[in-house]
Amino acid sequence: MFKTIRSLPRTVWLIGFISLVNDTASEMLYPLMPLYLASVLMAGPKALGIIEGIAEASSSIFKLISGVIVDRTKKAKPWIVLGYTLASFGRPLIAIANSWVWVLAIRFTDRMGKGMRSSPRDALLAESVSESQRGITFGLHRSMDNAGAVIGPLLAALFLSMGVPLKDIFLWAIVPGVITITLALCIKEPPREVGPQASRFSWSLDGMPKQFKRYLVVAGIFALGNSSDMFLLLRARDAGVPLEQIPLLWAAISLITTLFGTPLSALSDTFGRKRFILIAWLAFAFFYIMMGLPGLSIYQIFALFGVYGLFKAATEGVEKALVADMAPKGLAGTAFGWFNLITGLMLFPASLIFGWVYESIAPMYAFIFSGICALVAFVLMAIWVTRAKEI
Repeated sequence: MFKTIRSLPRTVWLIGFISLVNDTASEMLYPLMPLYLASVLMAGPKALGIIEGIAEASSSIFKLISGVIVDRTKKAKPWIVLGYTLASFGRPLIAIANSWVWVLAIRFTDRMGKGMRSSPRDALLAESVSESQRGITFGLHRSMDNAGAVIGPLLAALFLSMGVPLKDIFLWAIVPGVITITLALCIKEPPREVGPQASRFSWSLDGMPKQFKRYLVVAGIFALGNSSDMFLLLRARDAGVPLEQIPLLWAAISLITTLFGTPLSALSDTFGRKRFILIAWLAFAFFYIMMGLPGLSIYQIFALFGVYGLFKAATEGVEKALVADMAPKGLAGTAFGWFNLITGLMLFPASLIFGWVYESIAPMYAFIFSGICALVAFVLMAIWVTRAKEI
């Protein structure tokens, strides 16, 4: 495995380092967002659900647009650079927001940047390696991305321990943002052949195999239960995890994902991607149902978050490799665009439902709802998607 990793193209490594630095900035702020909304802007779970739902759903639309355009133009770099630029300069502006509505606008800009870069970046990664290396390629990318998610929360915890105000921590995010943009400008795209499928813009699923279309439906059902991770941090805080340990808890998840993401994704190249996803979805259902139980101790919370880290490690790279496997030649960007669109759009109702149930009824029922969605998706994946005949 290590020999294969070392032999991966320069483009794969560069994109990985870009994600590492960018995620350092993003994840330095992410675990602080619910705390900032609650303690500084006096906003609760409902506002959090609206912010994250709208931001992520909007991001998904741009993921489809950029994916289709990159298939048509065969140019991914401009969208990658633009996407990282919007995010890098948008995040620090949260420091001057005086209401949750302004935070919503800023998060929208940040997620719009993510939408512009994600599908072109994923298509570029898929086209830079052979099919037999897609699992390890996307796994390595997600591991490096999550390495940034380890460094970011650790920096946030360090700033908090030094007494740095929350607003000032948001301002510091500009530093890794500038580094991210500089690295993105160094990307060199491999030569591509323009196939007949790229001769016009196509926003439909025409030409996509039946199995991929079914997978989109099932992934959407799973995404309905996969609300913003900020609710997990809010739940941990409500369960008694000290404020200064919240960033450390998030860093621990990212560390697990970093360590196990690459080997698990590489294993999917031979073991099978659908099997990995099925097992991971069961783990997700277990995690969410357990998180909803009352009276959890801090140690139980940490153990459950470890399970969640393994779930992310087993799915983040594998899901993208599976999309690349199903995508027809010349339509990788469009396939990633549709996948990102469906899963991202579902985050809007997912976060709204979760936030409303969490605040208006009880946290337990919000987590049970997510667990049930995962179980339904598991059954459909096992008996419906895997039996679809390719057309």
